[in-house]
Amino acid sequence: MNKKVFIIAEAGVNHNGDIGIAKRLIEAAADAGADAVKFQTFKAKDLVSKFAPKAEYQKRNTHNNESQLSMLEHLELSKSMHNDLITYCKLKHIQFLSTPFDLNSINLLVRLGIKYFKIPSGEITNLPYLRTIGRLSRPIILSTGMSNLGEIETALNILCSSGAKRDQITLLHCTTEYPAPLQEVNLQAMVTMRNAFKMHVGYSDHTTGISISLAAVALGAEIIEKHFTLNNKMEGPDHKASLEPDELVDLVKGIRAIEKAIGDGIKQCSFSEKITRPIARKSIVAAKSISKGKKFTEINLAIKRPGIGLSPLEWDRVIGRHATRDYSVDEPIEL
Repeated sequence: MNKKVFIIAEAGVNHNGDIGIAKRLIEAAADAGADAVKFQTFKAKDLVSKFAPKAEYQKRNTHNNESQLSMLEHLELSKSMHNDLITYCKLKHIQFLSTPFDLNSINLLVRLGIKYFKIPSGEITNLPYLRTIGRLSRPIILSTGMSNLGEIETALNILCSSGAKRDQITLLHCTTEYPAPLQEVNLQAMVTMRNAFKMHVGYSDHTTGISISLAAVALGAEIIEKHFTLNNKMEGPDHKASLEPDELVDLVKGIRAIEKAIGDGIKQCSFSEKITRPIARKSIVAAKSISKGKKFTEINLAIKRPGIGLSPLEWDRVIGRHATRDYSVDEPIEL
């Protein structure tokens, strides 16, 4: 692999509207070694109508007697909170990211100096939204949950015709369910997107645990985004499908290990194997004492370790020749 996987620790709305919890999430992400911590920027009234129902996972994890609008209003981050979190990220040496969910939120993040824009899966068909992001001509992460190749192509055309550069867009495969059922993950779809669009790809992981993210890295994901929380027993829509801090540490360690293991794809003897090779391979040796002038035969020759003499690939060339000197048992044959 040519470059490091960019690891986004998705805090999302797991701060529960509390700036103290949000800062602790930043600390956990930084301590784990993630490259960025990402929040969500929205005004609830601009994001959902008063008639919008909750998703099933939201119903399971929050109070059923509140609307989606009411739930989200408690999870908003104000402009001052954004400023505070950006400053805290700089202090902790981790990149601040946030996903905007409406036009006003895009503009807010622009004013705050955000250079990297993440488009969530739900906005992939939002033409005015996509045009606004595209006009910024900034690096984009486009999440593709719930979509097909045709919808992705349409979104890309809108972004690029508005000013976005195709080589600065990364497509994230995603299954938009919390937690995502393993049988619906379909990691091969990420490979399909890379082949179809000839673009950078990554994976936004909504499964439980870290194994699917690690598998995505092995398949070529250049970005991994994973929800995390301080405690998945906390109340809120996303906590139960999120990693806890120690699991986030394991995820980062696992990804960095896979990066080292993937290599450059050239099949050759490695540095450490060059030391082992003569010990593990074999040579043609004398199976019994052989006098000078004696013919080499399948009876008086053998193939044994170490591989410091003639390779066994030379067997046919050796058989039938005559010894130019005396050989004792196990002594390497010379030609």
